[in-house]
Amino acid sequence: MTKLNWIGIGDLAKRTGVAVSALRFYEEKGLLQPLRTSGNQRRFLRSDIRRVSFILIAQKLGLGLAEIEEQLSRLPEGRNPTLADWQKISRTMRVQIDEKINLLTRTRNQLDQCIGCGCLSLTKCQLYNKDDRMGLKGPGPRAVLD
Repeated sequence: MTKLNWIGIGDLAKRTGVAVSALRFYEEKGLLQPLRTSGNQRRFLRSDIRRVSFILIAQKLGLGLAEIEEQLSRLPEGRNPTLADWQKISRTMRVQIDEKINLLTRTRNQLDQCIGCGCLSLTKCQLYNKDDRMGLKGPGPRAVLD
């Protein structure tokens, strides 16, 4: 184990901006697999900086820990992931990310108008959702979710 490839938990916390307690939590959940030294200290691959960064981004995108764990399970254990390893994750997540972008765009574009929830409280709702026609499509904000 070359010293340059491995970092301690404090260094990983400093580099990622994530609290040590959160890193231990990620380890507990199986998102990180540090090596233990003979003194039982955690040692992380430098590439775990990218793993933690991925976790932070995925959480901001609204992915749950189970979804994040599923994606990270595609990476190899015990070695630095290659570009090809990360590209596999990128391809599988691209559809999810595009769907989120579309939802965010629809929400941004509709939020100040009628969102199809049936409240009919805005003047525009009377135009876009006269007599709550969108309610026939199902419950909730139909103009955003459909």
